Amino acid sequence: VIEEVLQQRYEGVKNESGVWVTPAFPKLIYVLEEDNIYENSEYYYLTRMAAKCTAKRMVPDYISEKKMLELKVDKNGEGHCYTCMGCRSFLTPFVDENGKPKYYGRFNQGVVTINLVDVALSSGGNLERFWKIFDDRLKETLSDAAPILWQYGACARLKKGETIDKLLYGGYSTISLGYAGLYECVKYMTGKSHTDPPATPFALEIMQYMNTACKKWKEEHNIDFSLYGTPLESTTYKFAKCLQKRFGIIEGVTDKSYITNSYHVHVTEEINAFDKLKFEAQFQHLSPGGAISYVEVPNMQQNLEAVLQVMRFIYDNIIYAELNTKSDYCQVCGWDGEIQIVEDNGKLIWKCPKCGNTDQDKMNVARRTCGYIGTQFWNQGRTQEIRDRVLHL
Repeated sequence: VIEEVLQQRYEGVKNESGVWVTPAFPKLIYVLEEDNIYENSEYYYLTRMAAKCTAKRMVPDYISEKKMLELKVDKNGEGHCYTCMGCRSFLTPFVDENGKPKYYGRFNQGVVTINLVDVALSSGGNLERFWKIFDDRLKETLSDAAPILWQYGACARLKKGETIDKLLYGGYSTISLGYAGLYECVKYMTGKSHTDPPATPFALEIMQYMNTACKKWKEEHNIDFSLYGTPLESTTYKFAKCLQKRFGIIEGVTDKSYITNSYHVHVTEEINAFDKLKFEAQFQHLSPGGAISYVEVPNMQQNLEAVLQVMRFIYDNIIYAELNTKSDYCQVCGWDGEIQIVEDNGKLIWKCPKCGNTDQDKMNVARRTCGYIGTQFWNQGRTQEIRDRVLHL
């Protein structure tokens, strides 16, 4: 079954012109484990197929069973490997009334995201004021938790008249505190990227501060609050514009039409794939409600050994990661290389480098939006972020 799924995804789906292109869905996740990660492993041939598929179609994404068993430990002291919900949302370990671990059938009640860049800018760079504002924003977040949209079978199948309380409390479901813009927040407060060794401890302190808040809320309300690295698929543009309106243009902080996804290294920062994954792993561990890391790579279809090397590094170092490449097609001239982002009268547009086609209805473009692959084009903020990405390999 796995072999057939990978083969079908590698082939792709046909577009309007009958050409095989990269589909956005379904999302595929491949678990790296002892019996498939090494060359002498029984199922290593499947891992090679996965690498080939990733190099062409950007999926599957990869979960490390090794790191999951090490870091996702329940109250019985047992580690567990399980998939995420959607692009990155992970449930926290849970043991039911019979002492058995349970993951399937549980759910997340919702996410509310704190804009870390706004907290930093509102403090004016004063550290004492920063923590005071941070406290105030965290208090507000608790009362603004998103409502739950109940449907038959979506979250549960309770009997008529049965209350939902037991599904909301005691850790059965989770509520996520999302965060975004850790890079810009640290940049403003310290003048350095959070990858700079003198600034990294402050970034980790912010992460721990939010985890401590979640722990406090859990003790007070018996609801499992967990920290979540918000993807900001389109909200990145809204956040950036609001920051510019309130605080103006600040170099390296608000001078883009986007802010950085969760804890990620800034997309313009030169760093190799292995250093990036190793650095971000420590922040992913502090995002138990969900997070994902990625590395941006060129066309790797003729270099599968390099893809496999990255996959082995993921297995040893980080819970959940993916490789991003480009997968485009121009329906006008048949160009199947990268379709470029260019500026036209102050607006970013997509343009075929071969024939000059700029009609989005006559091209297929696939890019990693965050955890998901996007094929429907993006707002100006996300488009700028995609254009600014540097290669890590």
